[in-house]
Amino acid sequence: MKSEISIKINDKFKAEYAKGYPLVVKEALENPEVLKSEGSILKLVDKQGRFLAKGYYGLQNKGYGWVLTREENDIVDQGFIERKLATAIGRRKPFFSDSETTAFRVFNGEGDGFGGLIIDYYDGFYLISWYSEGVYTFKDQVIAALQNVADCKGIYQKKRFDTKGQYIEEDDFVTGERGEFPMIVKENGVNFAVYLNDGAMTGIFLDQRDVRNAIKQKYAKGKTVLNTFSYTGAFSVAAALGGAVKTTSVDLAKRSSSKTIEQFSVNGIDFETQDILVMDVFNYFKYAKRKELKFDVVILDPPSFARSKKYTFSTSKDYTNLMKEAIAITEKNGVIVASTNSASFGMKKFKGFIDKAFKELGGKYSIVEEFTLPSDFRVQKEFKEGDYLKVLFVKLG
Repeated sequence: MKSEISIKINDKFKAEYAKGYPLVVKEALENPEVLKSEGSILKLVDKQGRFLAKGYYGLQNKGYGWVLTREENDIVDQGFIERKLATAIGRRKPFFSDSETTAFRVFNGEGDGFGGLIIDYYDGFYLISWYSEGVYTFKDQVIAALQNVADCKGIYQKKRFDTKGQYIEEDDFVTGERGEFPMIVKENGVNFAVYLNDGAMTGIFLDQRDVRNAIKQKYAKGKTVLNTFSYTGAFSVAAALGGAVKTTSVDLAKRSSSKTIEQFSVNGIDFETQDILVMDVFNYFKYAKRKELKFDVVILDPPSFARSKKYTFSTSKDYTNLMKEAIAITEKNGVIVASTNSASFGMKKFKGFIDKAFKELGGKYSIVEEFTLPSDFRVQKEFKEGDYLKVLFVKLG
C-alpha cells in the first residue's frame, strides 16, 4: 500500500483544481517540504483541510505530479488503473478495427486520466512510456492491468526520465512475446518500419498521422517536396506515395539516411530516385538559395530545441527566421507545412510567428488548413498545454 501525504493547495490555485486542472504545480503548494519519495499518493486539500483531489508525486519537467481522481474514497490500486485503461481502450475501438492503421495511441497521459503514463499500440504489441520515477513506481500494477484488459502479444517500455544509470534493461522488453524488428506497421495504408527495442525513438511520430495523410492525399501529386528535420523520412514517404515527382529529405543525424532508405524500401519506393541528405538544415537553406533551388511543398517540423556546431534553434525564439528561410526557397503558390510540438505556446502565438515572417519579407499568404492532435491523442480541456501539436498548411500568395 502506497503512503498518502496531505498537501495543502493555496487559495490562488484552489479554484483551478476544483475546475479539473490535472497538473500538480510547485506554485500551488503550501507545504512542498512534505514531499519525500516519488510515487507517494497525494491528498490535495485546501488551507482549511477540505478535500480537493487525489493524485501522485512524480517530478516531471512540467510539475510535481498529477491529479488522478476527485473522489476522496478512490484507492489508486490495480483495479483503479484497470478501469482507466479499459475506458481508454474502449474510446479507441474504431482504431482497433481499422486494418489500414495498425499503430496508434491507446492511453494519452492526463487526457485519459493518468498523467505521466503513455501507452502506444503497434500491431498487437504495446509500448509503455514512463515520464517520471513517480509513475514508474506503478509499473507492476500498470502491466498487470494492461494484460487484464487488452490482448497483448508483448509489452515494451521506454523510461523517459533521468534514470541516473539505474533501471537499465537490455532492450526495453518487459513481458510476453518478443517482437521481430523492424516491425512493419500500417498508417492509412502506408507501411512504416518501427523498432520498440532500439533507444528512445521508435521510428515514427504517431501524432502526425493526419498531417501525413493530408500531404499524401491533397498536396503531393506532381510536386517537388522538401522535408527538413526529416528524422526517418515519414513525411517524404507519404509525399512519394501521394505522387510527388521528387522528395528531398534533410536531417543532421547520420542515422536518418539509413532509416529513411528503410522507410522508402518497405513501401516499394526506389530510394535512389529520391534525395536523402545528412546535413544541417540551415546549411541546406544556404545551399538551396545558392543553387536557386525552389520547391512546391516545404515541410518544417523542427524539434522544440536543437543544437548543431554552428546553430542553436529554439522554437519560441527562432521559428519566424526558420519560416523566412523556407519562404525563400518555396515556389509562388507553393505550400509550407509549418509544424511545432512545443507546448510552451498556443496556436495563436504560432500563427503570429508565421505572420511576422511574411510581413518582414513583404509577402502574402493564406492558411489553407490547420491540424492539432489526432483523436487518439486525447486531451483534457482543462489542460490546454496537453494539446501541444500545431500544424499550419501555409500557401504563398
